[in-house]
Amino acid sequence: MIENSSQTVKEISDEKEIENSIVEENTSDIPKEEDLSFETKDIPSADSSSSRRNSDLDTAGFTQEEFASLLGKYDYNFKPGDLVKGTVFALEPKGAMIDIGAKTAAFMPMQEVSINRVEGLSDVLQPSESREFFIMSEENEDGQLALSIRRIEYQRAWERVRQLQKEDATIYSEVFATNRGGALVRVEGLRGFIPGSHISARKIKEDLEGEYLPLKFLEVDEERNRLVLSHRRALVEKKMNRLEVGEVVVGSVKGIKPYGAFIDIGGVSGLLHISEISHEHIETPHNVLNVNDQMKVMIIDLDSERGRISLSTKALEPEPGDMLTDPQKVFNKAEEMAAKYKQMLLEQTDENEEQPTEITESD
Repeated sequence: MIENSSQTVKEISDEKEIENSIVEENTSDIPKEEDLSFETKDIPSADSSSSRRNSDLDTAGFTQEEFASLLGKYDYNFKPGDLVKGTVFALEPKGAMIDIGAKTAAFMPMQEVSINRVEGLSDVLQPSESREFFIMSEENEDGQLALSIRRIEYQRAWERVRQLQKEDATIYSEVFATNRGGALVRVEGLRGFIPGSHISARKIKEDLEGEYLPLKFLEVDEERNRLVLSHRRALVEKKMNRLEVGEVVVGSVKGIKPYGAFIDIGGVSGLLHISEISHEHIETPHNVLNVNDQMKVMIIDLDSERGRISLSTKALEPEPGDMLTDPQKVFNKAEEMAAKYKQMLLEQTDENEEQPTEITESD
């Protein structure tokens, strides 16, 4: 028993000596802490050409086919419609080469660089610039993807105009062209159309090019690619902020229709309906009014949502039929009659508020 114990102690001692010897050998070349400094000039480039040889893969633990398979396994899965980060590494006459981490550099055509007109790629992109791109298509036969910045701007522009419409915002935009139907403007890079019936200006339509107009949204439809705006509605809203029902304003007859006359009151049009011209029956407005006539009218309704101003001279007649027999008498007493009209509206409002609500007791 003692012999066995002695032998065991000896074996343990021998093992300890071997272990110490291994540790000493492994640590003999480790420099002391003060010797760990190094010269940065001695650090080789991680992409040094001298470290690359054509035979590197010959001694690797896998074939070139296996390497290609491994690369494909860890390649990104790019799909049309995706947004990807990329870095510009070349600007060419027809487009830009973009590194997005794929096996082949992606290409962005010149026409996809922006939703706005640009003179060249350098107006938008610079070499080594990193930004977001939209993938337009699957890889072509060369394994190359087509990218776009314009598609991103297009989507965000529609989001912006939808928000502006929701807020009922008034925007300002420059007319860049006119046609038979109206005028063309750009809003957030999108082309917008102002119908001729919604252009309210003292200048003729053809002279509006280069003018900045206040505009309201009439239609925002991305699916149909329709952006329709109104200059008239913007002006009416602005004018309405300074107008009130019962106010007398001076206007000029700009157009006469069978149903009434359009009166210009400081850059916006109001409708004097045939039923609001006089208490007496009128066959046609042409019997009473002429284009360019200067006259006083009273505002009887303001519809900011539809951009309409309703006018009346009937409410200003001292005696029924005066607009047919003596229009000047109507205009001379316009303010006096308007004050009576306002008082009547006020009294009607008070009566409606004072009317008791009927209370019925349930059985």
